[in-house]
Amino acid sequence: MTASYTWDVFASLDGYGSYGPPGDWGGYWGKQGPELLEHRLASFGPEQRMVFGATTFREFVGMLSGAGAEDEVRDPWVTRMVGCPAFVISSTLTEPLDWPDATLVTEDGVAAVARLKEESEVPLRSHGSLSLNWALLAAGLVDRMQVTVYPVLTAESGTAPVFAGAGDLDLELLESRTLDGRTQELVYRPTLHGPA
Repeated sequence: MTASYTWDVFASLDGYGSYGPPGDWGGYWGKQGPELLEHRLASFGPEQRMVFGATTFREFVGMLSGAGAEDEVRDPWVTRMVGCPAFVISSTLTEPLDWPDATLVTEDGVAAVARLKEESEVPLRSHGSLSLNWALLAAGLVDRMQVTVYPVLTAESGTAPVFAGAGDLDLELLESRTLDGRTQELVYRPTLHGPA
């Protein structure tokens, strides 16, 4: 039996994963609330292994290294995520990695995740890592997409279009919930779209 693989990603309603100037939204686009933060923490409760691409891994390490103990980047769910064992798929990074329990994987991402799904005894989860997960979607290796949609439009400041390289997919809605009365979490089973 293969381990399940979940791609966990944040997005504005218009599909951006982050923002730049002139945006001044703050973390979570300023829409975090206690229900969202508690739900995120609970979702990192079960044993799992993280999978990161190089860009997202570098971004996390950079954010965490410059953050104080009270900064929102150190929310309890992030601390729990950092405590999960992680695979970092990269041909450009070198060890040692600035992460408590990270293993560098230098092989191709699709081949690596196919192998890890066969070998892992616990579910695999990736947060962000857009280009890696686009390739995994194309290869049919993503079992679940957990998309947290924040109630903002970032047409002027949005960067990192979350689904720009994802290809054509059919999505089966598995779960949905509203958090803090405004933020949507949608969990889908993706399949490559083919002729009807």
